[in-house]
Amino acid sequence: MPDTLVDSGPVPIAARDLGGPGRPLLLLHGAGGNLAQMTALAEALRPAHRVVTVDLRGHGRSGDGPWHWDEVLADLAGVADSLGLVRPAVVGHSLGGMLAALWAQRHPECPGAVSLDGTPTLDRLDQLSGMDAEQAAGDLAKLRAVFDAMGAMLAEPLGADQVAAALAGQRAMAQRYGADPREWAAAFERNLVPCDDGRSRLRPGPELTARLREAMSSLDLLPAYRETRSPLLLVLATEDLPEQQPFRELYAAYRRGTAERLAAVDNPALRVVCLSGASHAMVAEDPARIAALVTDFLATAAAGR
Repeated sequence: MPDTLVDSGPVPIAARDLGGPGRPLLLLHGAGGNLAQMTALAEALRPAHRVVTVDLRGHGRSGDGPWHWDEVLADLAGVADSLGLVRPAVVGHSLGGMLAALWAQRHPECPGAVSLDGTPTLDRLDQLSGMDAEQAAGDLAKLRAVFDAMGAMLAEPLGADQVAAALAGQRAMAQRYGADPREWAAAFERNLVPCDDGRSRLRPGPELTARLREAMSSLDLLPAYRETRSPLLLVLATEDLPEQQPFRELYAAYRRGTAERLAAVDNPALRVVCLSGASHAMVAEDPARIAALVTDFLATAAAGR
């Protein structure tokens, strides 16, 4: 399905309209991803919605630009206006989920928004509950070092052999989740940019990756949760990813802290679901289950308005 490049704003944004018979829905990927990663979930949502996926700025085929939440939300508004999406629902995963919550706060006319584990990145002691402070500080330092090393590795250009190995890894990961390996390979390739020396670089680049880490860890979403008048569903992971297992105590403390903060929010427009058996990779793990949850929530929200 061909992409549309929306260039009405300062940053051109690539979008893909998958069609569908129902109300419009903007579907947003996570940091380091792109619209192709949302294909399985998009297809599962199409029976109930006209689904439009986008590459966020700095990702996939969209243009580059500084990461400021309001400007990225303006990118999404530009896509909606350009494609004639009237009062779209907004559904996002991880970084996309944070944007969905911010959209709900700023757009009371929105028929509903869903954040799929779109919580701020674990990076601070005040995000934790029920963990020894000294141990937590040490574990956080180790976790930051892991992310720093990962960022440095992803910033390096990739030769042909490295690209081939990465594609093989993506196909293997897809098989682990029971997904289509071709879709996962296509999503990886969508973020590849050729270099002059024949190698390739991954988008987003190192500067934007660092800015995203900072923006996601420092974002306070509690005002959005308290102030939204648009129905907002938060779907939270309850299990660790394999990569999170070495930090399982840290992530358990983070989930407790998140639950305590959300319990203090008194807003009938907000619904929170801790999804049993789901990790941060819930979109890949079971897109049909996620689609059913999203579809039911948005249908109930529409009926109540």
